[in-house]
Amino acid sequence: MSRAMNLALTEEDVIAACAKSAVSVSCTETLLSGGTHLVCTTGEGAEEMRSKLKKHIIEGDVRRQAFYRPKNRW
Repeated sequence: MSRAMNLALTEEDVIAACAKSAVSVSCTETLLSGGTHLVCTTGEGAEEMRSKLKKHIIEGDVRRQAFYRPKNRW
């Protein structure tokens, strides 16, 4: 199961919900289409957050930030 999910909540609300449940967060990202992309550190933590925040899960495609990775020059 994936450790990532998209939620129709602010980044602050997502972080607070994870802290309340003692779930470790790998990273978060504010979505361009609204909401937050959450990646939990463990699959178990992700399952717990999916259970607790199931009414806020965004289904389908979302707009995310473009990620630029510079070419290795060595």
